[in-house]
Amino acid sequence: LERIRADHERALREAKETLQKLPEEIRRDIRQDKEKVLQDARGRKEAGAPGLPQRLFRQPVGAVGQEPADPAVRQRRAKIKEMMKHAWDNYKHYAWGLNELKPISKQGHSSNLFGNIQGATIVDALDTLYIMEMKEEFKEAKEWVEKNLDFNVNAEISVFEVNIRFVGGLLSAYYLSGEEVFRKKAVELGEKLLPAFNTPTGIPWALLNIKSGIGRNWPWASGGSSILAEFGTLHLEFVHLSHLSGNPVFAEKVMNVRKVLNRLDKPEGLYPNYLNPSSGQWGQHHVSIGGLGDSFYEYLLKAWLMSDKTDEEGKKMYYDAVQAIQTHLIRKSSGGLTYIAEWKGGLLEHKMGHLTCFAGGMFALGADGAPNDKTGHHIELGAEIARTCHESYDRTSMKLGPEAFRFDGGVEAIATRQNEKYYILRPEVIETYMYMWRLTHDPKYRQWGWEAVEALEKHCRVDGGYSGIRDVYNNHESHDDVQQSFFLSETLKYLYLLFSEDDLLPFEHWVFNTEAHPLPVLHKDDGNKEEHQK
Repeated sequence: LERIRADHERALREAKETLQKLPEEIRRDIRQDKEKVLQDARGRKEAGAPGLPQRLFRQPVGAVGQEPADPAVRQRRAKIKEMMKHAWDNYKHYAWGLNELKPISKQGHSSNLFGNIQGATIVDALDTLYIMEMKEEFKEAKEWVEKNLDFNVNAEISVFEVNIRFVGGLLSAYYLSGEEVFRKKAVELGEKLLPAFNTPTGIPWALLNIKSGIGRNWPWASGGSSILAEFGTLHLEFVHLSHLSGNPVFAEKVMNVRKVLNRLDKPEGLYPNYLNPSSGQWGQHHVSIGGLGDSFYEYLLKAWLMSDKTDEEGKKMYYDAVQAIQTHLIRKSSGGLTYIAEWKGGLLEHKMGHLTCFAGGMFALGADGAPNDKTGHHIELGAEIARTCHESYDRTSMKLGPEAFRFDGGVEAIATRQNEKYYILRPEVIETYMYMWRLTHDPKYRQWGWEAVEALEKHCRVDGGYSGIRDVYNNHESHDDVQQSFFLSETLKYLYLLFSEDDLLPFEHWVFNTEAHPLPVLHKDDGNKEEHQK
């Protein structure tokens, strides 16, 4: 409060002084300020002219893997690679350089989440192309990034979406291939996102004009709040930006977000979805492990894993949160299905979103570090969530899951509202199958994954790529005509990994950001021992 008062008084003083000046003086001051800003920018450019600190590239373990030993598995994996080729070739043919593809109308599609930044599908797909060994396609994607990926645009962007898709995609492409252009572009974009943190608390804005540096929040978010899943899903990428640039500012910004959260009281140990960046207080007490909350929890666990299990604060925050989630949100239906409800000011809404289905994989991934011999319990919880989410697919006509499904009014794992019956090529259920397969090797997860492949081929594949579906309970497809960039980044990558050996992107060396971009674990003994091994 003292600081806010002092800032307020200083601003009033400056305003009074300005009002007493003559118009010529004001004009002169503005001119001088402009020159100073230009000089600073020039100075920064010159200081950074040699670019980033020199870094010898050493490819992390598991950037490429062995062919699957089993011929049937090999054949299924080859099919998934062919699906990627179909999605990519059509994007290249009809929407090259634009954000996404409309596969029915065979033209480009641009989401306002990216402002005027273009090429979302290219950047999102880079690492998938690399691990599938689609070398020609990777090369043409890299050339497009080199020549055309431009962040000097006057546009308002979603900080969260641009971070997970563009920053994440560029970081992974660098760590897999060692191509400097990806490191350079990732850090350049990271710098453009920094003004989002210019709020009284340092909790970033949701939306940022990357030219002017002016930020704001979604107009619909509780009382001007920032959103937990958005400001809580920057940590992995920003720690890597500091690692690759030598500039600690990125990591400092996300560590400060933690500090603010740790100072606050949590209702019942839960984190509400809304936090006001000016007052530093919670907005509405809505809690969700689906949209608005989801990846915050994922990033607490993965921050600990990515730090080679040295980030004790992230570890404690994650396991404490899981304990509160188990107590207050996890329920079992009368038919025996475990689900994660939503919490609205103490009242439960018995609804689970497709987005929430990622949590099965998260619980299983975190099982190994669980306190008090709870490892088996966390794996079991992951398996139960996987089963519930599989049921949400199995109970539709198309065998693809709805956007949200309910456990009330006599229904279980079924969407009851028309606006929740769509499927937009989402990856979360397949993501959980992949984690459960890797951690248990139970063959049912591969079987469930293959059911999803067959349903995608039957209902979502069209001549011009892959499209989402408006109603998965209908017997006739009504396509939404969008091939989401995350279909190439996440859905197809997780399917490919599900049918790969465990030596491809092994969990002890890699963590996946929430857009399925693999980032290397920063091993304690790595230090500066990076040797050139390209």
